[in-house]
Amino acid sequence: MNENVIYHVPVLLKESVDGMNIRPDGTYVDMTFGGGGHSREILGRLGDGGRLLGFDQDADAENNIVNDEHFTFVRSNFRYLKNFLRYYDVESVDAILADLGVSSHHFDDVDRGFSFRFDGKLDMRMNKRAGITAADIVNTYDEEKLADIFYLYGELKNSRKLAAFIIKARADKQIETTEDFLEIIKPLFGREREKKELAKVFQALRIEVNREMDALKEMLNAAVEVLKPGGRLVVITYHSLEDRMVKNMMKAGNVEGKEDKDFFGNLMTPFKLVNTKVIVPNDDEIARNPRSRSAKLRIAEKK
Repeated sequence: MNENVIYHVPVLLKESVDGMNIRPDGTYVDMTFGGGGHSREILGRLGDGGRLLGFDQDADAENNIVNDEHFTFVRSNFRYLKNFLRYYDVESVDAILADLGVSSHHFDDVDRGFSFRFDGKLDMRMNKRAGITAADIVNTYDEEKLADIFYLYGELKNSRKLAAFIIKARADKQIETTEDFLEIIKPLFGREREKKELAKVFQALRIEVNREMDALKEMLNAAVEVLKPGGRLVVITYHSLEDRMVKNMMKAGNVEGKEDKDFFGNLMTPFKLVNTKVIVPNDDEIARNPRSRSAKLRIAEKK
C-alpha cells in the first residue's frame, strides 16, 4: 500500500485498542480491517504466539494487507466469524474489535455510489462481487417496502412521500446514477436541512444493500460464543440503530435488549460493561477527522 494514500483514518484508535486489553500471546479479531489502521496498532502489541485475524468483504481492502507473520486476512463479511475461526482452527479469541463506520475511501470513490457529493453509479455494495445494488432497490422495490426502509434505517419522517416520489419518477425512466436519484428526491427537503436528510436517505439504502443490521446481529451473537471468559468486545458505532443493538447486546446479552433475571432479580447476561459511560472522540480528533463526530465506543468483557 502507498502510505501517502489515506484509505481511512482510524477512529478512537488508542482508546479502542487499549480497550482490547491485549496480551502479546493472545488471539484477536479485527472485524473491519479496511485501511488496516486498527490492525497495525494491534500487531504492534503482539509477540510470540500472538495472532490477529482481519475481516473485510471489500476487495479494495486487500491492497492494505499487512505483511506480518502474526496476521491472517479473511476476505469475508464479519457475519461469518464462527465459520472462518473454525476454518483457521481457532477455538476462541481474547478480544474482538469492530469499527462499524464506512471508510472515507468508500465515500470518496465516485464509482461506489456511497456519497451524494459525486455523480456515479448508484451501487453502494461493500462487496462488489455479490448482491443487489442501490439502483436495483429504488427501481424494483414496491412503495411500501421503500417507505419502510427509509423510515426504519434512515429514521425519515417523510418516508412515505419519498417512496411515492420514487415510484412516480421511475415509471418514466430507470434510476441509474446518484444524479438521477438526487433529481427526484431533492425537492422534498428544505435547503437548510438538505445535507442531513440526504445523508439519512443514502444511509438507509446502504444498510439495505449490505444487509448491515442482519450482519451485525449475527456477528454479535457469534462474538458471545467465541470470546474466552475475560475476553473483550470492543465496538465503535456511528448511528443510533447499530448503537442500540450493540448497547443491548452488552447490557442484556441479546440485540433486542430483552432482560432475563435470575431468582434474586439479577440480570443474566454474558457481559459486564468495562466503560459504563460511552467513550466519544475529543475535540482534537473531531478537528482532524470530522467523520469521527458521531462515533461512540463501547467495551464489554465476557463473564
